[in-house]
Amino acid sequence: MSDTTATDPYGTTAVPPQEPEPHYMRSTGRVAALAARFIGYLAYIYIMFVEVILFLGFFLLLFGANPSSGFVEWAYRNLDRAMKPFRGIFTPIELGTTSGNQIESIFDTSVLFAMIIYGIIGLLIHSLIQWLTYKVRTIERQEKNEHAAFEAERIRQEMLRSGMAATTTVTSSTPAGTTSTTAAIPAHSPAPASAAEPVPGTIPPPPPKV
Repeated sequence: MSDTTATDPYGTTAVPPQEPEPHYMRSTGRVAALAARFIGYLAYIYIMFVEVILFLGFFLLLFGANPSSGFVEWAYRNLDRAMKPFRGIFTPIELGTTSGNQIESIFDTSVLFAMIIYGIIGLLIHSLIQWLTYKVRTIERQEKNEHAAFEAERIRQEMLRSGMAATTTVTSSTPAGTTSTTAAIPAHSPAPASAAEPVPGTIPPPPPKV
């Protein structure tokens, strides 16, 4: 009769690792950072579009482009929208009329100033996007590290269970009485000796009298 209980080599029962639950604040911060980064990308695209309009408008004014042209009319219309906060800061410099269409060539310093301001805003938004990207990657790296630690602990527990010691109790009946012996044997080792063979640590029965 034998009773086998699985324990580790130190005599303690191995506890299976618990999978880490997602951190609430960390998950919320990741979602907020992703949303803010998305908004930052939209704002950055808008700033770049405004920069292109300012660039086109500055050179169209400088070279005295014909405002009756469809493209020039579209560019001037968007230029007026982008220049609303900057109108009147500086006085435009008239360079004279262009040959052919007799249109004033204007060096608009207000447009240059607006290009600088929008450029600074674009750099700030780009820096913010980079910082948010760093925060998102940091949170993802922490989650991956926790998952890797969980997997490593799970593998360690499996390896520990595969090399556990089995506590085996062998009960032998002899003419002198009944004896019980408890021995620890490693896993994958030969089965314990039967009652007919002497068990280490027990007193063999005396030979029968003739």
